[in-house]
Amino acid sequence: MSKVIRVGLVMKSLQADFFKAMQAGAKEFAKSYPDLELLCVGTQSQTEVTVQIELVRALINQNVDAIVLVPIDSKALVAPVVEAVKAGIKVVNIDIRLDEKLLGEAGVVVPFVGPDNYTAAYQVARCLCETLQSNDEVAIIEGLSSADNAYQRKAGFMQAINESHLKLVASQPADWETAKAASVFTDIWEQYPGIKALFCSNDAMALGALGVMKQRGVYLPVVGFDNDASIQTHLKDGTLLATVDIFSAQLAVFGIEHALKSLVEDIPTAGTILTPFQLIK
Repeated sequence: MSKVIRVGLVMKSLQADFFKAMQAGAKEFAKSYPDLELLCVGTQSQTEVTVQIELVRALINQNVDAIVLVPIDSKALVAPVVEAVKAGIKVVNIDIRLDEKLLGEAGVVVPFVGPDNYTAAYQVARCLCETLQSNDEVAIIEGLSSADNAYQRKAGFMQAINESHLKLVASQPADWETAKAASVFTDIWEQYPGIKALFCSNDAMALGALGVMKQRGVYLPVVGFDNDASIQTHLKDGTLLATVDIFSAQLAVFGIEHALKSLVEDIPTAGTILTPFQLIK
């Protein structure tokens, strides 16, 4: 790179283990590129859509060369992304896919760099299903309903549940948050005391549910997603049956690398680049 290239990395909650790891990985990567100025920003919670839109627009006003974005809301973040692209900024969408229909209506195409959430969720769900009997009652704690990865993970869970002939009695969002998941799971368990297992769309929510189980002294089989640092003790003691590692520390790096390549080679950015995942149990 012959000139300083400024790349904005826009994440979700910087309080979450997943995005702490993502930010650390991106900053470590940037150390090897003296001509890269990396601007890392994020929200305080997993649901601050308006704040995230403002962060994207602030980077547009700073005339960055590229934006690598993890959108909180797959639809709401399309408008600022369109603004960025029309301002001549390369945009790379990572982790949570933006709404392709809305992008198409705006005449804008951006690349998606991230894992196959459906397949990953299906695989971790199969681990749980294998411990259960036909017609056992189960529940799902979903992510933020407006996020594409929440939809894909639930769909993957549902595929495994249906194949195993399990009975889904409840499926409710907890917006990726630990405290919300604890509250949601408490309500589910009280309403359906016969449930045999729980599918959680991320580890932060699994942590909330496991906290409720600890208080009651009864543990149900649980699977999560993300392989967060905070969940490792539960994996070791078996209270979390399995999770999925989508390599959060490298996910932003994959997006930044794609942005740099598109800038240096001046090529259009488009298509889907699937990143690796690994079942952890």
